[in-house]
Amino acid sequence: MATKFNEKIKKNWFMLATLSISAVILFVFLISNNGLETLAEIIAKLEVGWLIVALLSVAACWMLEGYVLHLIIQHVWKDKSWDYKKSYNIGMSGLLYSAITPSATGGQPMQVYAMHNMGINTGTACSAIAVKTLTYQIVMVLYALIMVVTKLKYFQTNVSNFSFITVIGIICNSIFIALVFLFMVSEKITDRILRWGLRMGCRMKICRKPEERYEKIHSQLELFHDASKVMGKSAKLYLTAAMLTAVQITLNSLIPFFIYRSFGLRGAHVSTMIAAQVFVSMVSAFVPLPGSSGGAEACFYIFFGPYFKNTIWAGVFLWRVLTYYFNILFGAISAYWDSRYTRRMKSGKI
Repeated sequence: MATKFNEKIKKNWFMLATLSISAVILFVFLISNNGLETLAEIIAKLEVGWLIVALLSVAACWMLEGYVLHLIIQHVWKDKSWDYKKSYNIGMSGLLYSAITPSATGGQPMQVYAMHNMGINTGTACSAIAVKTLTYQIVMVLYALIMVVTKLKYFQTNVSNFSFITVIGIICNSIFIALVFLFMVSEKITDRILRWGLRMGCRMKICRKPEERYEKIHSQLELFHDASKVMGKSAKLYLTAAMLTAVQITLNSLIPFFIYRSFGLRGAHVSTMIAAQVFVSMVSAFVPLPGSSGGAEACFYIFFGPYFKNTIWAGVFLWRVLTYYFNILFGAISAYWDSRYTRRMKSGKI
């Protein structure tokens, strides 16, 4: 029993370390600002109805994450055995690994790996995940730009260094969009980057047999580009995915407002709080720590401090539980289902 427990600890040490770091950061914030006392007072007077609405919004975001991915997979992978449950679990696994790896894009490689284990070839899986990721990032940047235009005066007045923070967030997201888009549409440039990367890896002695590696990766990239060409002919798919993603971002951005109302607070405009959460998500997404630990909490404090006032750290705590720790908990359940399904499929039981 002890041996199995130690093996599980070794296998999941990174996840445990990530959770510990995030929990310590959040706990330090709470105890250093009388957050624990405030949280206890709020819990005693909590308006449960608004908290339930926040929970429903979290669940709806998960469902939309899976559904948008499902639409994309169905378009490129003509297999009737692929159902929404698989897409949902792949989406949740992506949220899990994005939360426990040092960047918001850490979940995508694991999603490709899981899809490959479920029978989808790597090139097609890469294409589907790239389209899903690109759609989300484009909608997020456009959403943020609209919020900047409509709420610029308010945030410049109430948030220090707002322009600098927003510009950095938009630039980081735009660079990411450009890289993914390049990978999708330009086979030649992608091929050159691949060759250059393998040569550098060989010189640094971290890549053996570069030509053999190139052939394997190139064969998958050909599948990737073929799948991307198929997707490129469907304007309806992109429009539907973009609209559902906009709904997902809106629901996610409403969670702080629902928390705010559950605390019994009033007076804030819902549209302004949506804008604040969009900026928080965009800026903190590229903090180079697992789950954007520290950066996410700081951004929430900066943008929502004027609303929550002395209850801000209690708000940070509840927001992180709903939008971060729940992603890890339910994402881990989905990842377990993925691994179990893969084992059954390989053993011929499915």
